[in-house]
Amino acid sequence: MKIRKINRAVHRDLGYFFFGMCIIYGISGIALNHRHQWNPNYIITQESLRLTPPDSDIKDNREMALHFLEQIDRQDEFRTALKSGDNLRIFIRNGSVTVNMHTGQGGLETIRPRPVFRQVNYLHYNTPRKLWTWFSDIYAGGLIVLAFTGLFILRGKNGITRRGAWITGAGIAIPLIMLYYYLNV
Repeated sequence: MKIRKINRAVHRDLGYFFFGMCIIYGISGIALNHRHQWNPNYIITQESLRLTPPDSDIKDNREMALHFLEQIDRQDEFRTALKSGDNLRIFIRNGSVTVNMHTGQGGLETIRPRPVFRQVNYLHYNTPRKLWTWFSDIYAGGLIVLAFTGLFILRGKNGITRRGAWITGAGIAIPLIMLYYYLNV
């Protein structure tokens, strides 16, 4: 009887303690699983532009860039500019402008951090330093303990010796089947 009480207490307290980490890894895990469909860290917007080319023949990249940026009221955001053939790529704060110097056709691309997702992905990638790595390792160990203690919470027909065994078996079989399929097909 005593061991069951200890098992429940350990499972309960680890569940409370690691609640925040479960949310962090759950949100970022879903975001990272779908990174081929969207950028979980940044919101990238693209806009077509029709700008007026300069009247005179400006040779300097900076002057040419400022000429185009004034038309979209972004001259204060100028960083640098690179010329490639007829195109000028202008780097601005949080984005870039690409414009054909002769026709004025171009595009504006802006990048801004995606709220919440960027922060949880930062933690999920384990980007921070040693202290975070240690806490993440403790969390991973805690998940293992939670998994095993969870097996023995219930008794009887819903416990691990009956219904719980079937559900646990299915939960183990699905990843193994998927692993076999992806490695052999």
